[in-house]
Amino acid sequence: MGETEATLPNMSLQGKKMAYQKVNADQRAPGHSQYLDNDDLQATALDLEWDMEKELEESGFDQFQLDSAENQNLGHSETIDLDLDSIQPATSPKGRFQRLQEESDYITHYTRSAPKSNRCNFCHLLKILCIATSLFIFGIFIGYYVHTNCPSDTPSSGTVDPQLYQEILKTIQAEDIKKSFRNLVQLYKSEDDMEISKKIKTQWTSLGLEDVQFVNYSVLLNLPDPSPSTVTLSSSGQCFHPNGQPCSEEARKDSSQDLLYSYAAYSAKGILKAEVIDVSYGMADDLKRIRKIKNVTNQIALLKLGKLPLLYKLSLLEKAGFGGVLLYIDPCDLPKTVNPSHDTFMVSLNPGGDPSTPGYPSVDGSFRQSRSNLTSLLVQPISASLVAKLISSPKARTKNDACSPLELPNNEVRVVSMQVQTVTKLKTVTNVVGYVMGLTSPDRYIIVGSHHHTAHSYNGQEWASSTAIITAFIRALMSKVKRGWRPDRTIVFCSWGGTAFGNIGSYEWGEDFKKVLQKNVVAYISIHSPLRGNSSLHPVASPSLQQLVVEKNNFNCTRRAQCPETNISSIQIQGDADYFINHLGVPIVQFAYEDIKALEGPSFLSEALFSTRATKIEEMDPSFNLHETITKLSGEVILQIANEPVLPFNAIDIALEVQNNLKGDQPNTHQLLAMASRLRESAELFQSDEMRPANDPKERASNRIRMLNDILQDMEKSFLVKQAPPGFYRNILYHLDEKTSRFSILVEAWEHCKPLASNETLQEALSEVLNSINSAQVYFKAGLDVFRSVLDGKN
Repeated sequence: MGETEATLPNMSLQGKKMAYQKVNADQRAPGHSQYLDNDDLQATALDLEWDMEKELEESGFDQFQLDSAENQNLGHSETIDLDLDSIQPATSPKGRFQRLQEESDYITHYTRSAPKSNRCNFCHLLKILCIATSLFIFGIFIGYYVHTNCPSDTPSSGTVDPQLYQEILKTIQAEDIKKSFRNLVQLYKSEDDMEISKKIKTQWTSLGLEDVQFVNYSVLLNLPDPSPSTVTLSSSGQCFHPNGQPCSEEARKDSSQDLLYSYAAYSAKGILKAEVIDVSYGMADDLKRIRKIKNVTNQIALLKLGKLPLLYKLSLLEKAGFGGVLLYIDPCDLPKTVNPSHDTFMVSLNPGGDPSTPGYPSVDGSFRQSRSNLTSLLVQPISASLVAKLISSPKARTKNDACSPLELPNNEVRVVSMQVQTVTKLKTVTNVVGYVMGLTSPDRYIIVGSHHHTAHSYNGQEWASSTAIITAFIRALMSKVKRGWRPDRTIVFCSWGGTAFGNIGSYEWGEDFKKVLQKNVVAYISIHSPLRGNSSLHPVASPSLQQLVVEKNNFNCTRRAQCPETNISSIQIQGDADYFINHLGVPIVQFAYEDIKALEGPSFLSEALFSTRATKIEEMDPSFNLHETITKLSGEVILQIANEPVLPFNAIDIALEVQNNLKGDQPNTHQLLAMASRLRESAELFQSDEMRPANDPKERASNRIRMLNDILQDMEKSFLVKQAPPGFYRNILYHLDEKTSRFSILVEAWEHCKPLASNETLQEALSEVLNSINSAQVYFKAGLDVFRSVLDGKN
């Protein structure tokens, strides 16, 4: 880890240059005004300085509401009655995210009287007039000189130029992204991923990004054995490779490396001969049904991918006593246009980071645990065509094009021998990190993350799309920086390595700089896999950032002829955002295009890594206009978070998300509902304080803005639970999928305790959720107390 240490004095995240640099902020005194009564917030002593009802009636306010939301004032909702039917995403007064500067027609309700002047004689007045005229003429000359010699196109700190973002983003062109993508895909053929890392570093440096560095970690990778895994039918003695082709030298040559990379990283290895038992999706109900009729000890489970996290389903199978798993994707779960019958795929059983250093970074001198496998199960991904051969089934789709799911008949017995072969080695994983230093808050970071190809993993091309997009935004941003402009907050750009093996690069970097990141990271913008289809834009965002994403998406719609309704949700996603969501509690945003039919199918199919070819991506987006859209949407969110005086996060939307998660017929939730109601009340009051400096420059005292932003950036940390089931997010604000609108740990606990009258698992889950809501409510209340003390000090 010598290279990592060498970067500490240079990287802005690791030294005095960035993390601890003090900058004298603007010390403008806040404006003086009396506090007016407000009908919406009668319960609070902190009245608003602007008339909220007047601002709610302003034109343009409705455009920032979600399409499904009803136009109603949140302040009038009776939270004490727990009326959950009226819950809707919040929309802040005065176009919270559209303009932070005060409008020209802003009128203070109370003004000071001008002092009366004494009468003067005519000579005295003439004297004053002559002096004023001289000063006026002198001022004209000074103004002309300053205007001629000083650039005027760069807005000052603390203000937001409405044209600034568009000026930066208009230079992003689809053709440039296409060229960058094609250049990158030419590099993946090398088994040494350093060639790709060097290319990215060279390009970012040439664009002007500051202090671009390699951050290397020596980590434990589980790699495919030179000999591919096999599955042999005991009845006929036929041997097959994972893709369904016979075990012959010719088949191996035809399939090249794809045959080797059909494996489960960090699976147990060995040979197991046993009966195959069809467990369908491996849900708790499936296992209960099967265990009643069969002995599953040391048997082989035939498992479909999807519906729940793979790690969770494997934990259930392991607990039930299974010895092996044949994992596949049912063709009926995919769109008709997709034919994965012979496709092989890779999965990782690593929850995150270097398995040999769990919870701490892989730096020189760290103790390494012996963990060549992370499960006792032998796990082997296989193609649908091999499953059809195992169960002697015809094609999944019948003549009338209706899909028939693959199933093993209950009255038939299949015995197979599965051989899983992998090799565990210490390898170097490389991250590429650079930044643009912020002007007024350099110790507050917006992290933008993409990923690049890692050697020994599947040769998919999603990483090339990811890298081309982040590079296109860097190019546009740096063209403005070179002309003298800088964002208020620091923007850190990261290209992660080792993503396919369990987000290893991002986890190790996060663990390495955890203390700095916990304090300073404001948001994470994910550009993981931006193009998984071409029919539907699918944004994912933290609850506090959903309104910002709605605004950007609506604005983007005005520039397109067709704009289908977009559903923005907080759901579990794949990729390197994982560490920032679940260990740092950082708000995130991710834009991606999906196949709308795939969204209708089971969730978690994206856990499978297929060998997607570059030609496939270009078929989905031949003009690269979708790439351009993702770049501009992500870029505008990055710029707004990095440059606005008050962070564009919504406290009330977190409280509404909590209440929505408790809707419906759920047992033992009365206490949770009462606590959620109190959280909503505190969030409403807090957001009223947030609006004042957001909309009125006179309220932007530097110490107050700093305190407000510190509270806003840490809002989600209250919702990190200590433990979650395998594969489930620790951040309980995120759902398992869009079909589930409840706290995921409660969903799992209720399923777990169905056959029992009382269950500790459920009580523990309820307690975790209750403590999280209470912690958030106390957090907002403490924020209100801070503002109250500041206001008392001013009066």
